Amino acid sequence: MGFFDFVKEAGEKLFHARDTETASAAVASAPDDEEAKARLEELNRTAADAIEAYINTQGLSVTGLTVTFDGASGVATVFGVAGDQASKEKVLLCCGNVTGVSQVSDMMSVDQSEPEATFYTVVSGDNLSKVAQQQYGSASKYMLIFEANKPMLSHPDKIYPGQVLRIPPQ
Repeated sequence: MGFFDFVKEAGEKLFHARDTETASAAVASAPDDEEAKARLEELNRTAADAIEAYINTQGLSVTGLTVTFDGASGVATVFGVAGDQASKEKVLLCCGNVTGVSQVSDMMSVDQSEPEATFYTVVSGDNLSKVAQQQYGSASKYMLIFEANKPMLSHPDKIYPGQVLRIPPQ
């Protein structure tokens, strides 16, 4: 459990992040405005639902999956029980690799405990071979990283700056 940082401007565009930021600012400037609070709650729920739906399309095994979102802070909080460590980490990446999300609060547990992977944030000029060379000392191990990030990655050449990847232990 803990917080994981992500690049807020990078990732899947699942909801209108600017709308939640604008609504958050409106509530901050007029904290007694019930209409503004209701609008913000609605936008936060819509964003959380979109993130949860995205996770569900990935075919990851999670019992009791629930996602909440706070547009003011950009924090997505995820609850549930994953079947294994890899699924848990992929769920965290699904939440974080979304435009508008700057942090993910991990409130998940795992049925089968395994060694944790590390996370790597892609920078301009990176490819999976270069990341494999940095992380494992061998560019030829790029498929380990690709496989560890399926189904979020559809092709080894389709990564982007700001994306966070799961780097499994060797």
